Amino acid sequence: MPRLILFNKPMNVLSQFTDRGSITARETLSDYIDVPRVYPAGRLDRDSEGLLLLTDDGKLQARIADPKFKLPKTYLVQVEGEPDDAAIQKLARGVELKDGLTRPARAEAIADPQLWPRDPPVRFRKSVPDHWLRITITEGRNRQVRRMTAAVGLPTLRLVRWSVGEWSLDSLKPGEWCNAAHK
Repeated sequence: MPRLILFNKPMNVLSQFTDRGSITARETLSDYIDVPRVYPAGRLDRDSEGLLLLTDDGKLQARIADPKFKLPKTYLVQVEGEPDDAAIQKLARGVELKDGLTRPARAEAIADPQLWPRDPPVRFRKSVPDHWLRITITEGRNRQVRRMTAAVGLPTLRLVRWSVGEWSLDSLKPGEWCNAAHK
């Protein structure tokens, strides 16, 4: 039976098992997961947090990571500024980025989701409000959600991937992982 692991990746952890690109040691998946022959299905930037799926099944890995399968990925995004209806509609229709128009996304303003504290904390500025969005995309361009929010005038302060397809973080705390079932 193929193995599938759900991992709540903390901020500043690389989405790989080794670190070959730095003079100073950085945390990697091997600091949290001691399971042989599993590999990330997709990526999550070092400065992003949340759900990362790992598997030992190449076909499942491709189904999760390859944009042609259009697997929805939902992010909770703390942005600088106040999102108005126009910004939300732009995100929903698709945003023009340097590498082309994004696919339409589901986007909505949400109340503070009361997540775990981030280390290091998000910078706070009294003069600039921050708000939360829930954004669901079906593609996976490099730093796509951050670039989309910036393009509509709402720079991302914190990015947490909450779900990928049928799998979500639920009660996993940062640094925790569990085995999961898959179809």
